[in-house]
Amino acid sequence: MAGAIIENMSTKKLCIVGGILLVFQIIAFLVGGLIAPGPTTAVSYMSVKCVDARKNHHKTKWLMPWGPNQCDKIRDIEEAIPREIEANDIVFSVHIPLPSMEMSPWFQFMLFILQLDIAFKLNNQIRENAEVSMDVSLAYRDDAFAEWTEMAHERVPRKLKCTFTSPKTPEHEGRYYECDVLPFMEIGSVAHKFYLLNIRLPVNEKKKINVGIGEIKDIRLVGIHQNGGFTKVWFAMKTFLTPSIFIIMVWYWRRITMMSRPPVLLEKVIFALGISMTFINIPVEWFSIGFDWTWMLLFGDIRQGIFYAMLLSFWIIFCGEHMMDQHERNHIAGYWKQVGPIAVGSFCLFIFDMCERGVQLTNPFYSIWTTDVGTELAMAFIIVAGICLCLYFLFLCFMVFQVFRNISGKQSSLPAMSKVRRLHYEGLIFRFKFLMLITLACAAMTVIFFIVSQVTEGHWKWGGVTVQVNSAFFTGIYGMWNLYVFALMFLYAPSHKNYGEDQSNGDLGVHSGEELQLTTTITHVDGPTEIYKLTRKEAQE
Repeated sequence: MAGAIIENMSTKKLCIVGGILLVFQIIAFLVGGLIAPGPTTAVSYMSVKCVDARKNHHKTKWLMPWGPNQCDKIRDIEEAIPREIEANDIVFSVHIPLPSMEMSPWFQFMLFILQLDIAFKLNNQIRENAEVSMDVSLAYRDDAFAEWTEMAHERVPRKLKCTFTSPKTPEHEGRYYECDVLPFMEIGSVAHKFYLLNIRLPVNEKKKINVGIGEIKDIRLVGIHQNGGFTKVWFAMKTFLTPSIFIIMVWYWRRITMMSRPPVLLEKVIFALGISMTFINIPVEWFSIGFDWTWMLLFGDIRQGIFYAMLLSFWIIFCGEHMMDQHERNHIAGYWKQVGPIAVGSFCLFIFDMCERGVQLTNPFYSIWTTDVGTELAMAFIIVAGICLCLYFLFLCFMVFQVFRNISGKQSSLPAMSKVRRLHYEGLIFRFKFLMLITLACAAMTVIFFIVSQVTEGHWKWGGVTVQVNSAFFTGIYGMWNLYVFALMFLYAPSHKNYGEDQSNGDLGVHSGEELQLTTTITHVDGPTEIYKLTRKEAQE
């Protein structure tokens, strides 16, 4: 009889394979923790208040906060009153990056959040549901003395959520409101060395634009980008893992096609999981170093979504193929109740991502959370996806319980077998349970390391060694799922070990009664895995 490699592999060899995979897993964590820097860097920018005294503000003029061609500046808003400078003439200018620095394509993306410093005034308080409307222009250049090229120009509305903790009395005038940070801008590539933001707050009392928003003193930005050193380590990992998974995938499918039967559903799903892992591994990000591909963030989200949807589907089918009766097995249609929530949830998250990052391809200042309708729509997609995820895990937990119950029921017939045969099947059951526990451990490690990376400061110091926890999380978990898929395709590939009829009934000491009992579960030499067949009879009964 033939089965999967995991069923014909001795415990010693299985431990050796597990040890090798564990070593690679530890290396994946160490690469991120000891070699790579932190995944991202946050940089604070304080805007400079420039004066644009031109009568026609519609013609583009880029105002630099510093440098040889710096603008006419004012220190604070009070200085504008004696100089008769109107609010429409003030431009908040921000140069990215800071002086004597350059941006790099290795930074991969730029994400900015905005903080408004608003002072309390009795005659100019923030109204309820106040909205600030900003006229924002974004430009770039690759030479410090070249002309600026416009990249985007949009009207950017943001709702203010501010509180004033002190009594609203004349004595407390000048104190600042406590305002929530606002999403401002996201760009999916950093193809240029220098960027310039010019932010205007046009006032129009007739149209109620920027009226009742308080007295804005300053605009501060926080820019977040990926560290170049982490990007290089990440690219190197993807470049190494891509051929590894691709080679084992080709080897796995070749062994299946050598069989005299067509592939069963479980083998097809494992192969599809390998394809999705290869898809997420392909280091197309290398091209982002030389090309201005702003869609890379969206593309990365889609790749991750495909992999996780395939992984969740595999867990359901893996359990189901060891539990369901013969008529429903080996057909994807038999799993529509369990796979359906995965499809619906994935579709909802895809639509949400397209509404956010898809629109940002043409308008980097767009955020679905800035309007009431957009917020309700986004929450609806997320809630539906959450409900689908909960339904999925209920189905999965039920199926895992059923599988272990079937195996436990089958174990009651093991004492009637010969010692050699009993030990053989006990080994199969142990290996199946072991794989289930490994799957649970991988999922648990993902959740645990995610929580740890959120609650820690980002790095640990042990003596003179600094461990980057967040980087270790990314590289370790990424390497873990690659090793998981690698192990699946290796251990569940068809084995070439066969036992002849004489050996099965003679050397293994199977009596005629046992042979009759086992003929319903061991169909033919090229059938599915033995644990797969072992549980079928119990499910049918």
